[in-house]
Amino acid sequence: MTDLPPQAPKGEFILFQSNDGTAKVECRFELDTLWLSQAMMCDLYGKAKATISEHISNVLSEGELDENSVVRFYRTTAADGKPYNVKHFSLPMVIAVGYRVRSARGTQFRKWATQTLQEYLVKGFVMDDERLKNPPVGDSAVPDYFDEMLERIRDIRASERRVYLRVKEIFTMAADYEPSSKDTNRFFQSIQNKLHFASTNMTAAELIAARVDAKKPDMGLTCFKGDEGRKTDVTIAKNYLKEDEIKTLNRIVVMWLDYAEDQALRRKQVLLNDWHQKLDQFLEFNERDVLQGSGSLTKKEADEKAKHSYDQFSQNRRQLKEAEGALANINALNAIAKKKL
Repeated sequence: MTDLPPQAPKGEFILFQSNDGTAKVECRFELDTLWLSQAMMCDLYGKAKATISEHISNVLSEGELDENSVVRFYRTTAADGKPYNVKHFSLPMVIAVGYRVRSARGTQFRKWATQTLQEYLVKGFVMDDERLKNPPVGDSAVPDYFDEMLERIRDIRASERRVYLRVKEIFTMAADYEPSSKDTNRFFQSIQNKLHFASTNMTAAELIAARVDAKKPDMGLTCFKGDEGRKTDVTIAKNYLKEDEIKTLNRIVVMWLDYAEDQALRRKQVLLNDWHQKLDQFLEFNERDVLQGSGSLTKKEADEKAKHSYDQFSQNRRQLKEAEGALANINALNAIAKKKL
């Protein structure tokens, strides 16, 4: 007996216009996915079956989407009460057709897409405020990604560059702040060490020196830009943290930044040197280990070790790639020789 396709999901893709005249789109998923039949797309965009079919064919023939990933058969009960196997299309296909179809609904979709893309390009993010303010309740089919959003925001706020800029802004409100002073850089390093120690019981320098290893995959890095680690990645302590350590560090950093910002905005007269004591008090209140002193290793020493290890690792990686390339060439030549035989 042949297995029947599953019942079609009940997801919806809704175009509408808000009270302010702005085009809006709402996706109602089932099991974090959405599949529409061709008939549903006809209703959505207000076009005939032949038009939608032509756009689908063009999307696939031009290689914009892979048919295997966007097309699926589902069992659908028709008006006559009989079940039929009907071809359905995933959300990427629904969107691709929306960019091509010429109709009032297609124009509405493109307006929304343009507004959304423009906001993303200018601001670096897009948020559905109403959806986030009103999460699903009970067995709603709309998934809630609020916790994921918070985790990603924490990770962004805890990045070294972002923390440095925020600390610098907070310090400008200190009573004895001097723009030309090196205190900001020194204290930022002190903050880094105390926050890393509260998360891992190691300073940033100790963390780098303990975990960098030219013999390990990716030198012990757990995070880096691009496809492979670079020299600029190996001197950043956060790049060696495990997932649970990153989450711990992110939470501590975000809480401390909120506390420090609140102190500054309330115009509390805080001197730069007072921040050392305030950070220690903050960590103690949150029952975190407080670093005493500056650690057993300087940042310069850790960076030198990391860069030396990177040079070894980079040389080994280059030799491995050259060997792999030579083997590929040999295999190619052998294949050509066999054809000639």
